[in-house]
Amino acid sequence: MNTETIGLMAGAVWAALNEADAVDTKQLKKMAKAKNERELFAALGWLAREGKVVFTPGDDPKEIMVKLTPEK
Repeated sequence: MNTETIGLMAGAVWAALNEADAVDTKQLKKMAKAKNERELFAALGWLAREGKVVFTPGDDPKEIMVKLTPEK
């Protein structure tokens, strides 16, 4: 995995979140067609660093909910 791959996956994650409200990481992995959790979480880290996503606890303690940061 390299920065180009992570950047491309970050774009796919952003597009998936743009179509949904808040989703858990399991759903997001499917929506963004990530190969594995490492790829998904690297992309989420990229988006988090840019301030584009918000994380909240999910109903399942093993999951987190992710949504796009509201536009200002």
